[in-house]
Amino acid sequence: MQVKEILNQKGRDIFSVKPEDTVYNAIAKMAEFNIGALLVVEAGKLAGIISERDYRNKVILEGRTSKTTAVEEIMTDKVIRVTSTDSVNLCMQLMTDKKIRHLPVVDGEKVVGVISIGDVVKTVIANQKVEIDSLRNYIGGGYPG
Repeated sequence: MQVKEILNQKGRDIFSVKPEDTVYNAIAKMAEFNIGALLVVEAGKLAGIISERDYRNKVILEGRTSKTTAVEEIMTDKVIRVTSTDSVNLCMQLMTDKKIRHLPVVDGEKVVGVISIGDVVKTVIANQKVEIDSLRNYIGGGYPG
Protein backbone atom coordinates (compact mmCIF):
# COMPACT_ATOMS: atom_id res chain seq x y z
CA MET A 1 0.00 0.00 0.00
CA GLN A 2 1.18 3.51 -0.82
CA VAL A 3 0.94 6.78 1.11
CA LYS A 4 -1.53 8.22 -1.41
CA GLU A 5 -4.05 5.56 -0.38
CA ILE A 6 -3.86 6.75 3.24
CA LEU A 7 -4.37 10.35 2.09
CA ASN A 8 -7.34 9.32 -0.06
CA GLN A 9 -8.97 7.72 3.00
CA LYS A 10 -8.19 10.33 5.64
CA GLY A 11 -8.19 13.46 3.54
CA ARG A 12 -5.52 15.90 2.52
CA ASP A 13 -6.06 18.65 5.06
CA ILE A 14 -2.84 20.51 5.77
CA PHE A 15 -2.63 22.52 8.97
CA SER A 16 0.23 24.98 8.97
CA VAL A 17 1.75 28.10 10.46
CA LYS A 18 4.28 30.62 9.20
CA PRO A 19 7.82 30.82 10.60
CA GLU A 20 7.13 34.26 12.10
CA ASP A 21 3.97 33.16 13.94
CA THR A 22 4.26 32.84 17.70
CA VAL A 23 4.56 29.46 19.33
CA TYR A 24 1.46 30.35 21.34
CA ASN A 25 -0.58 30.66 18.13
CA ALA A 26 0.83 27.35 16.89
CA ILE A 27 -0.07 25.56 20.11
CA ALA A 28 -3.56 27.11 20.05
CA LYS A 29 -4.02 25.83 16.49
CA MET A 30 -2.89 22.34 17.51
CA ALA A 31 -5.42 22.39 20.34
CA GLU A 32 -8.19 23.68 18.05
CA PHE A 33 -7.72 20.85 15.57
CA ASN A 34 -6.66 18.24 18.16
CA ILE A 35 -3.38 17.49 16.38
CA GLY A 36 0.19 17.05 17.61
CA ALA A 37 2.14 18.89 14.93
CA LEU A 38 1.90 21.64 12.33
CA LEU A 39 3.81 22.16 9.14
CA VAL A 40 5.72 25.40 8.89
CA VAL A 41 5.18 26.82 5.42
CA GLU A 42 6.89 29.84 3.90
CA ALA A 43 6.10 31.13 0.41
CA GLY A 44 4.18 27.92 -0.31
CA LYS A 45 7.12 25.65 0.53
CA LEU A 46 7.80 23.40 3.50
CA ALA A 47 10.21 25.19 5.85
CA GLY A 48 9.85 22.96 8.89
CA ILE A 49 7.56 21.25 11.35
CA ILE A 50 6.62 22.16 14.91
CA SER A 51 5.38 19.53 17.32
CA GLU A 52 4.35 19.21 20.92
CA ARG A 53 7.82 17.79 21.53
CA ASP A 54 9.47 20.94 20.14
CA TYR A 55 7.29 23.01 22.48
CA ARG A 56 8.22 20.90 25.49
CA ASN A 57 11.94 20.73 24.78
CA LYS A 58 12.61 24.18 23.36
CA VAL A 59 10.12 26.44 25.13
CA ILE A 60 9.06 24.98 28.46
CA LEU A 61 12.36 23.33 29.40
CA GLU A 62 14.42 26.32 28.24
CA GLY A 63 12.30 28.85 30.13
CA ARG A 64 11.05 30.69 27.04
CA THR A 65 7.57 32.10 26.69
CA SER A 66 5.27 30.91 23.94
CA LYS A 67 3.75 34.36 23.36
CA THR A 68 7.11 35.95 22.50
CA THR A 69 8.93 33.05 20.81
CA ALA A 70 8.62 32.70 17.04
CA VAL A 71 7.93 29.30 15.51
CA GLU A 72 11.13 29.56 13.44
CA GLU A 73 13.17 29.66 16.65
CA ILE A 74 12.06 26.20 17.76
CA MET A 75 10.81 24.37 14.65
CA THR A 76 12.56 21.33 13.25
CA ASP A 77 13.94 22.51 9.93
CA LYS A 78 15.48 19.27 8.69
CA VAL A 79 12.16 17.61 8.01
CA ILE A 80 11.94 13.93 7.18
CA ARG A 81 9.34 13.59 4.45
CA VAL A 82 7.85 11.04 2.11
CA THR A 83 6.16 11.11 -1.28
CA SER A 84 2.67 9.92 -2.10
CA THR A 85 4.10 6.89 -3.92
CA ASP A 86 6.24 5.71 -0.99
CA SER A 87 5.12 2.57 0.80
CA VAL A 88 3.38 2.46 4.15
CA ASN A 89 6.10 0.06 5.31
CA LEU A 90 8.76 2.69 4.55
CA CYS A 91 6.79 5.21 6.62
CA MET A 92 6.57 2.79 9.54
CA GLN A 93 10.31 2.18 9.32
CA LEU A 94 11.16 5.91 9.20
CA MET A 95 8.85 6.74 12.09
CA THR A 96 10.25 3.93 14.21
CA ASP A 97 13.92 4.60 13.41
CA LYS A 98 13.71 8.40 13.74
CA LYS A 99 11.24 8.38 16.67
CA ILE A 100 8.83 10.73 14.92
CA ARG A 101 5.05 10.71 14.79
CA HIS A 102 4.31 12.86 11.73
CA LEU A 103 5.50 12.75 8.12
CA PRO A 104 4.78 15.49 5.60
CA VAL A 105 3.94 14.12 2.17
CA VAL A 106 5.68 16.16 -0.52
CA ASP A 107 5.49 15.54 -4.25
CA GLY A 108 8.10 17.63 -6.03
CA GLU A 109 7.97 20.93 -4.15
CA LYS A 110 4.27 20.69 -3.25
CA VAL A 111 3.03 19.57 0.16
CA VAL A 112 0.10 17.23 -0.53
CA GLY A 113 -0.67 16.02 3.00
CA VAL A 114 0.56 14.78 6.35
CA ILE A 115 0.34 11.31 7.84
CA SER A 116 0.65 10.38 11.48
CA ILE A 117 1.83 7.23 13.20
CA GLY A 118 -1.83 6.55 13.97
CA ASP A 119 -2.69 6.63 10.26
CA VAL A 120 0.14 4.22 9.48
CA VAL A 121 -0.69 1.77 12.29
CA LYS A 122 -4.39 1.80 11.35
CA THR A 123 -3.48 0.99 7.73
CA VAL A 124 -1.07 -1.80 8.66
CA ILE A 125 -3.68 -3.39 10.97
CA ALA A 126 -6.38 -3.16 8.28
CA ASN A 127 -4.07 -4.80 5.72
CA GLN A 128 -3.16 -7.58 8.15
CA LYS A 129 -6.84 -8.22 8.85
CA VAL A 130 -7.54 -8.63 5.12
CA GLU A 131 -4.62 -11.07 4.81
CA ILE A 132 -5.73 -13.06 7.87
CA ASP A 133 -9.32 -13.25 6.62
CA SER A 134 -8.11 -14.43 3.19
CA LEU A 135 -5.93 -17.12 4.78
CA ARG A 136 -8.80 -18.29 7.01
CA ASN A 137 -11.09 -18.56 3.99
CA TYR A 138 -8.42 -20.47 2.05
CA ILE A 139 -7.72 -22.87 4.91
CA GLY A 140 -11.41 -23.35 5.56
CA GLY A 141 -12.08 -24.16 1.92
CA GLY A 142 -14.00 -21.01 1.22
CA TYR A 143 -11.45 -19.57 -1.14
CA PRO A 144 -12.84 -19.14 -4.68
CA GLY A 145 -10.84 -21.06 -7.16
